[in-house]
Amino acid sequence: MSSAAPLQVTVAIPTYNRAAFLRQTLAGLVAQQFPRDHFEILVLDNNSTDHTRAVVAEFASAHPAPRYLLETRQGLDYARNRAIAEARGAIIVFGDDDILVQPDWLAQMTGPLLADPAQRIGAVGGEVIPVFPDGLPPWVAEWHAPLAFRPDLGPLPPHHSPMGANLAFPRWVFTQLGLFHTALDRAAGNYFSGGDSEMIRRVRAAGHEVWFAPGAAVQHQMPASRTTFRYASRHAFDSARSRVIDRAGQPAAAAYLASRFLGNVLKTLGFALLALLHTVVFRPGAAKKALVRAWRSCGYLYQIPRSLVGKI
Repeated sequence: MSSAAPLQVTVAIPTYNRAAFLRQTLAGLVAQQFPRDHFEILVLDNNSTDHTRAVVAEFASAHPAPRYLLETRQGLDYARNRAIAEARGAIIVFGDDDILVQPDWLAQMTGPLLADPAQRIGAVGGEVIPVFPDGLPPWVAEWHAPLAFRPDLGPLPPHHSPMGANLAFPRWVFTQLGLFHTALDRAAGNYFSGGDSEMIRRVRAAGHEVWFAPGAAVQHQMPASRTTFRYASRHAFDSARSRVIDRAGQPAAAAYLASRFLGNVLKTLGFALLALLHTVVFRPGAAKKALVRAWRSCGYLYQIPRSLVGKI
C-alpha cells in the first residue's frame, strides 16, 4: 500500500476486455460532485487484450486521474484484492466496468460510512438498475430488474444482499475479516459469482450492519451478448457451481449438499420435460427459460460431487 497520506475514498473498477463500456464509466467517475482531493480512482486491468490501457490514458488530465494497475492473476476477486492492497482510501467503493453513474453517486454511496464513527456499518450497497442498449428479449425480462430492497437509506435484513456492481466497504472490514474469496467469482472462461455475497455474510456474522442506498443508483449496461440463451444458460450453470463452492465451506455442508443433489436431479428432469412441451406447442421463449433453469440444476449436479470429495 502507498505511504502517501490516506484519502477518504478509493473507487475501484476491475475490468476485463470492456474498453468501450469502461470509457463511459470513467467519464461518470471523473465528473463526480465530491471533493477532488478526497478520492482516487483505480482501474484494475485483469489481463485485457483490448485497448483498456489506452482508454484509461484518455483521462490523464482529469482530477483525479484514474490510476491504471495490471493484475495478472486471472479473476475478479484477485482484482478486488489488489485494489484493497493499493487503495489509500478509508472507504473502498467497488463498481463494475460497465456502470453509468450520476454526479452525486459517490456522495450518496459513501455518506453512511463517513457518518459512522462507531463502525456499526460494515458495507453499503447501492441500487443497480439494468439497462439494455441493444434491447431486451421478452423471455429473459423477468431475470433483470432493479434490486428495490427499500425506498430509503437504511439497513437491510439478512435475506437481502447487495450486488458487487455497486458496493462499498470501510477499509477496516478487510483488516478484521480478510480479503475476498478468490474461488467464487468470475474469471476469463467462466461466469462464477458469489464473492461479494460471501463477504457480506462475513460482515453480518461479525455483528455489523449492511445498508442499502437507493440514492446511489447506477445503471448496469447489459449488451446483446448478455441476453442470449448461450450466456443465460452458462451463467446459470456457473452461478450454481459457485453457490456450491461457497456452501461447501460452511458448517453441516455435506448433508445440505447431498439433499440439494437429489432435489436437483428432479428439477433437471422436470425442467427438461417442460422445455420439450413448450417446444412442441411452439413457445420458444418459454422453452429457453425452462432450459436455463435445467442448466442451473445441472450446475449443482456437476459441482456437488466435486466439492464433497474436496475438489473445486
